Amino acid sequence: MLNLSQSKTQNPKSKISLPRTPHLVTSLPGPKALDIVERDRAVTSPSYTRDYPLVVARGEGCMVEDVDGNVFLDMTAGIAVTATGHSHPEVVRAIQEQAANLLHMSGTDFYYEPMVELAEKLASRAPFPPLVGEGTRKTSFPARVFFTNSGAESNEGAIKLARYYTGRSLIIAFLGAFHGRTYGAMSLTGSKTVQRANFGPLVPGVTHIPYGTHASLDYLEKQLFPTMLPSKEVAAIVVEAIQGEGGYIVPEDGFLQRIREICDRYGILMVVDEVQSGMGRTGRLFAIEHWGVMPDIITTAKGIASGLPLGAILSRPEIMTWQPGSHATTFGGNPVACAAAIATLKLLENGLMANATAMGELLQAGLHRLSQQFLQVSPPRGKGLMVAVDLLDHQGNYNSQLRDRIIQQAFLKGLLLLGCGKAAIRFCPPLAIDSNQIEIALDILAEVLAVI
Repeated sequence: MLNLSQSKTQNPKSKISLPRTPHLVTSLPGPKALDIVERDRAVTSPSYTRDYPLVVARGEGCMVEDVDGNVFLDMTAGIAVTATGHSHPEVVRAIQEQAANLLHMSGTDFYYEPMVELAEKLASRAPFPPLVGEGTRKTSFPARVFFTNSGAESNEGAIKLARYYTGRSLIIAFLGAFHGRTYGAMSLTGSKTVQRANFGPLVPGVTHIPYGTHASLDYLEKQLFPTMLPSKEVAAIVVEAIQGEGGYIVPEDGFLQRIREICDRYGILMVVDEVQSGMGRTGRLFAIEHWGVMPDIITTAKGIASGLPLGAILSRPEIMTWQPGSHATTFGGNPVACAAAIATLKLLENGLMANATAMGELLQAGLHRLSQQFLQVSPPRGKGLMVAVDLLDHQGNYNSQLRDRIIQQAFLKGLLLLGCGKAAIRFCPPLAIDSNQIEIALDILAEVLAVI
């Protein structure tokens, strides 16, 4: 379990630490928040999705304070991004020191040590096959790394890399998947029609099948491959180890192992999207490690730099052989973001991943009690601090309206939650959360369920 002394460290930007429990001083939303919301509506894109009028001023650990002085317990981590907690002092210090030396020099055209150091750390930890002899590998590491700015950009690059290496064009993805909203990533996504409607034509060559079941893989091999989808033209199967936006869905036992077997059988690359499930969220650096499966390519982002924009593509060295200029990025691997990621990895390995496991077990146990107490709540699912429950009607059907009301009422009581899937509430707090904060979140949720 995490040594909580580090999570209590004062925010370097403030002499006043935030309370470690919700503390509401105004009705919600407060007057300053209302003013900013109105200003926002006049100038920002209506495509943004805001579930409730939270206007954040600062954060510390698992707590955030709005512009009116209300303090909330954050079970969202900015959509699973602030892995080490809001403004962890060691991450902030790394950012400040790097910013004072070098803000940008573009790793596409130049060299700087933070980018190399981070690539070494990620490559050495990648769950890829170990090096055997000299072979054809030109690196002593089991992976090569390409840095990006986001999860969507990582998945875009993975599509290109898979097609480049295999010389094939077709991609298999899954219903319920979310891989981003840029064109290639959106073409892989199978989550909600609103994310695809009116944007066609999308990138061709993508086939979606149901996620997480052996029946789906049977259908792929016994029906699609012989009739409509030539296996020799398939470059990659792109899969989330645990579906994120799709509902925090954990696949059936053996599902991911069978994808590995299918890929080996037909010469297809296995691309695992760890954008949301990676960086310690499930108690392992990458969620795929829970199943002992070694993919060919991993995409990651979100929690990698505790809030700074950064993503990465990791692949086995013999796959990442594209030529200079074939793929590049101006801002990916920015030196300040790399410094934040190096500090983040250190914190993950020095206690936060272990804490994610322990606190995840506590959270799931509490949610299981709530599911027994309230028939509207399904049993929990997930791993580590990537956990969800579904909200149901009296007939056991998904009830998204009830889910949305619960999230709204939780906000009014000082608890920040997000939805996902058809009618799920996801719990993805900073990995620094402690047992007292878990119990507070469960208590607030129970209060809401009792009167909803």
